[in-house]
Amino acid sequence: MTLTQHPRLDHLLIADMVEPGARVLDVGCGDGALLQLLARAKNVDGRGVELSQRGVNECVAKGLSVIQGDADTDLADYPNDGFDYVILSQTLQATRHPREALGNMLRIGRRAIVSFPNFGYWRVRVQLAFRGRMPVTGNLSYSWHDTPNIHLCTIRDFVELVDNLGAHIERGFALDHAGAPIRVNAPWWVWNLMGEQAIFLLERDVPSE
Repeated sequence: MTLTQHPRLDHLLIADMVEPGARVLDVGCGDGALLQLLARAKNVDGRGVELSQRGVNECVAKGLSVIQGDADTDLADYPNDGFDYVILSQTLQATRHPREALGNMLRIGRRAIVSFPNFGYWRVRVQLAFRGRMPVTGNLSYSWHDTPNIHLCTIRDFVELVDNLGAHIERGFALDHAGAPIRVNAPWWVWNLMGEQAIFLLERDVPSE
């Protein structure tokens, strides 16, 4: 199975948010699948930051420009407006300081794209309410004792954080269990209940003069 044959739906939705030829920083880029898709589909000038050496090695083997780094500590070293887009895909919940990481993303890039598993998803609520155990789902696949996820949030939590950071949501998707987008004009509570994961395109608010 290759990336060109079976790209992930969330990666396709992220790619659709990125303008062709843009400067992109993918934070927590993993094996480089998203960066590779963006390079092929959008001809981006892509860079990556990945914590694991294995991930860095896989990216370099694909010809991608990726360095080893930590979203919690290394983003502070990047200059303002160094990129058009900064992407954090399925990594926000694993950061130690998600507010600071997101704030740095919005400083470094003109726009930020964030995807994350939704802890408000109805299957998560059912497992907590009726089984009394930490939930395990397709997007929360680890057991409680070995999970890298330390700051789980709901879609509603994330939207509130974006507002507190002085940014606004330009586009967004909530994806159901099958990975299909939920109706765009559905109210927030529907996204928060029915979305297993979410993807948001953010932009800094421009101060009024």
